[in-house]
Amino acid sequence: MKFSISTKKNQQTKAQAEVLCIGQGSLKAKSLALLGKKNNDLIAALATLALDNDKKSFQAAPAVDTLHRIAAFKAVGDDLPKVCKPFAEWVKAGDEDEIVVYLDGLAKKDALTLIPHAIRAVADTVYAYTAQKTRDNEENTQELVFITEYANDNAFQEAFTQAVALADAMKFAKDLANAPANICTPEFLAEEAANRAKKAGATVKIYLPAQIEKLGMHSFLSVAKGSDIEPRFIELSYNGGKKSDAPIVLIGKGISFDSGGISLKPGAGMDEMKYDMCGAASVIATFCAAAELKLPLNLIALVPTCENMPSGHANKPGDIVKTLNGLTVEILNTDAEGRLILCDALTYAERFKPQAVIDTATLTGACIIALGHIAGGVMGNNQALIDEILQAAQTSGDKMWQLPLWDEYKEQLESNFADLANIGGRPAGTITAGVFLSYFAEKYAWVHLDIAGTAWKSGGKSKGATGRPVPLLLEYLIAKSKQ
Repeated sequence: MKFSISTKKNQQTKAQAEVLCIGQGSLKAKSLALLGKKNNDLIAALATLALDNDKKSFQAAPAVDTLHRIAAFKAVGDDLPKVCKPFAEWVKAGDEDEIVVYLDGLAKKDALTLIPHAIRAVADTVYAYTAQKTRDNEENTQELVFITEYANDNAFQEAFTQAVALADAMKFAKDLANAPANICTPEFLAEEAANRAKKAGATVKIYLPAQIEKLGMHSFLSVAKGSDIEPRFIELSYNGGKKSDAPIVLIGKGISFDSGGISLKPGAGMDEMKYDMCGAASVIATFCAAAELKLPLNLIALVPTCENMPSGHANKPGDIVKTLNGLTVEILNTDAEGRLILCDALTYAERFKPQAVIDTATLTGACIIALGHIAGGVMGNNQALIDEILQAAQTSGDKMWQLPLWDEYKEQLESNFADLANIGGRPAGTITAGVFLSYFAEKYAWVHLDIAGTAWKSGGKSKGATGRPVPLLLEYLIAKSKQ
């Protein structure tokens, strides 16, 4: 799907699908003013719609002929992500080369608010992973054109550019996550990240196993050693701010396939464990979008990526490993491996003297039990940073909910044989995972996002990666770049 914004009038387009966006007032009067058409059948069709009723947000008019579709969209209100869904489905249902959306029936601020939500909804709805299909593998080539007298306005141009960048970043994250684990290996993930980041003008470092060992990331390597597939540690750097500005560091969990290791997962649904690298995909995609937008800030992305497999070399329950910061960890469950790779990345982040560190991970099934598939969990050691993340979540519509990291939870991670255990039992599993990570993030402001319930959808036609929390992360970076 392509997107564009223009001031051209309807008479100059050859669109066979058109949408009138209205705010307050008479739909019939606005349709006459906006369309300027002599086709009385179209006007009559629009007049049948009941959008003056507050319960209605989007309606398609009865077919005028077999070659033309027309609809009206009451694009006002606080729940635009929800009301944009039927609009997006209507777009997807057609096969027109061009769909025109008229924004001049809206107040300027309402049109500005609509653009990002409409683009995201349409891009999300028409998305399909077709890379491994030999049939029906053509990408959507339709173009959605927004027509408004404000098309050349700086605020409109910025909103449009950022919305398209977000849609593209979410597609990139979904493509990485939806790729099967025999293709999206740690090496593949590193290559894709490097190629995209370099095109955006960023600096790339990819660490191989011997280099990772030299760094002292023994906890990370302990997870990787169970697989025949080599791990990678990805470091991306973008310097768009002042040289003296402390960077923001994004860290993504990159388990390209999670069998659970010796603590083997049930076979049913294990195919979805290719999605255990959704944190990495979202961080890489967000980083590249920020660089492509040339946001005026300094940014680092760190991704430890490997498989978690059972073998004669794999971690065993009861093994003890040493982390990069020197703490020892007793591995009571090899399926709690995400924290074992993230802890070394969190310690590594110290060298950048960051202003903020945000890690993103499909970390715990307990988060799904706590919050379902609607919201992700937020924890951290700095309330001001947490508040900024929650504000970005609200603005982007990418829902998150704060959970506590009280000291009392540390008792569950006590070990008789090491400094820490890697699990704290069933109670508060999401929180104790966050508490574990907090031991490695004591030297900077830090937030942990558990996206286990929101990163992908299971089963049926909707099965696949969601691209979350790219909207939240990019919104946060955009907001920081304006401060």
